[in-house]
Amino acid sequence: MTLLSAKPPTHGDDLETALHAVYNWDYSSEVDELRTLYEKGLDLQWIAARELPWADGIDRDVFARTFSMFGVPFHRTRFWSSLPEDRRWDVARRGSAWMLSNFLHGEQGALMVAAQLVNAVPHMDGKFYAATQTLDEARHVEVFAKYIELLDRVHPIAPGLKTVLDKTLAHDNWLFKCVGMQIVVEGLALFTFRDMRDTTEEPLLKRLLTYVARDEARHTAYGVKYLGAVVPTLSEAERTELEDFAFEASRLLIDSRSGTALSQAFFTVFTEAGIDPGEAFGRAVEDRAALREAMQRRGGRLGPVSGFVIPSLGRIGLFSERIASHFRDLFDQNQISAPSGNGDGRVNPVDAIPALPEDLEAWVLAGA
Repeated sequence: MTLLSAKPPTHGDDLETALHAVYNWDYSSEVDELRTLYEKGLDLQWIAARELPWADGIDRDVFARTFSMFGVPFHRTRFWSSLPEDRRWDVARRGSAWMLSNFLHGEQGALMVAAQLVNAVPHMDGKFYAATQTLDEARHVEVFAKYIELLDRVHPIAPGLKTVLDKTLAHDNWLFKCVGMQIVVEGLALFTFRDMRDTTEEPLLKRLLTYVARDEARHTAYGVKYLGAVVPTLSEAERTELEDFAFEASRLLIDSRSGTALSQAFFTVFTEAGIDPGEAFGRAVEDRAALREAMQRRGGRLGPVSGFVIPSLGRIGLFSERIASHFRDLFDQNQISAPSGNGDGRVNPVDAIPALPEDLEAWVLAGA
């Protein structure tokens, strides 16, 4: 038998967390929608080694020909076409490994938060569902780590994402854990997984992301349904605190001024591949008409915060005029815009917030 050290791993981090555990001696169903979601989670379990065609490996040519990042279809640009085939593969594999590595790290954080929620949420239906999510997250860590091995190496976690996970894990109130993970992190992940799945034509990655995004749809639905039932019972001061927590988590992920934005951390990928990131993005912008056309064919382009996190906050009652003004300023200061309603020009994303899909699983599978 292999002997294992009880000390934290040298290649990891440890974090002091707070957790208020709650017993519930009433085992009847209190939130029918959550009990239904729990039963669905049980029914849709899958085994990665059996369901995914690992033996086929990665189709390198298709992978490089359908490469996108942060929703930008680089493969549609003349800059991408001008690169030698080997360089395209190198940039695509490094870039995707970086993005998937942050998915992987986020899934480990989600694994730990889901386990906390089993202890911390007060309702038995909430505990039941969080238990199924814990298993889902373990499977997601497994599949992303395995796929990254076929591409490159596991890249370090982006600073902004690490801070959001730390704050969510360390909070002693289950409501903040649920907002930080189920609404912000899971919402960002679900939107990004679906977007990447719809763009790539690499068979193994496309199938992997379809399975994972279907799970994530349930995870986000858990947050929306659970918090949607609880938030209306909170005081104005409690709602304000939760709104501020959600805003700060979102800001850490997209605010370029703080140096923590995910897009900034990604620039190192181009440098490692021997490409100047400023030149790469500058030349890609020369094809903005082609990029815009490609995005319009997919229904326009909103980022995960404006396209999914904010609609979720609105659905559960955590998007007041006060917090909307904070997001408006954040988007303006980072020069983030969205297509206008009539397709003519650009507007602040707060003025183009879509409705949250009623059936998140159907929304995921629609592009499969």
